[in-house]
Amino acid sequence: MLDIAMATRNRHKFRELTALLRVPGVRWRSLAAHPDVPAVRETGRTFEANATKKALAVARATGRLAVADDSGLEVEALRWGPGVRSARFAGSHGDDRANNRKLLRLLDGLPPARRRARYRCVLALASPSGVVAVARGAWTGRIADHPRGRGGFGYDPVFLVPALGKTVGELSPAVKQRLSHRARAARRLVPSLRRLARAA
Repeated sequence: MLDIAMATRNRHKFRELTALLRVPGVRWRSLAAHPDVPAVRETGRTFEANATKKALAVARATGRLAVADDSGLEVEALRWGPGVRSARFAGSHGDDRANNRKLLRLLDGLPPARRRARYRCVLALASPSGVVAVARGAWTGRIADHPRGRGGFGYDPVFLVPALGKTVGELSPAVKQRLSHRARAARRLVPSLRRLARAA
C-alpha cells in the first residue's frame, strides 16, 4: 500500500480530493496525522507555484509522497482576479460569505456577458526529492446576480453553470464531482498515481 499525504488542513478539500483521487493501492493521509508539519505560506503568483511549493514542503516534512492543490476563481471583468487571492479576497482567509459579497458588489449591474468566470485547479504530486507530476483543470461559467443553493463551499453559491441553469451551490455532490475543476485536474493526475501504486 502506498501512503500519500494530502497537503491540506481544509476538511472539505481533503474529502473531495481523496474521493476524486481514489486509486487501488493508494492510502491517503491527512495532515491531522502530522501535526508537526508547519503551515506553508502561499506566496506564489500562480496556482502552479503554490501547489508545487506546498506539495514539496509536505513531502519533505513527512518523508513521503504528497499531493497539494491550489485552486481559485478567475473573473474576466476583474482582469481574471481574484486568482491566487481567492480565499482571502475580502481580507480574512476563508471567509466565504465576505468573499462572495465583495465579488457581487464589484460586478453589480454588469450584464451576463461581462460576468464570465472560471474555476481553476492545479494539483501537484511531489516526493521529498522533487515534483513528480502536475495536473490542471478548469471549469468555465458565469457569476450569478445573487447566491443560490446551500451546497459546496467557497464561491459555489455564485458560480453559475449556464448549461445547467444552476449555481454549483445547487448541484448535487455527484454532479459537482463529475464536472468540477478539481475533478478535471484529478482525472489527469490519476494515471501517475496508478503507475506509482503498481511500482510500490
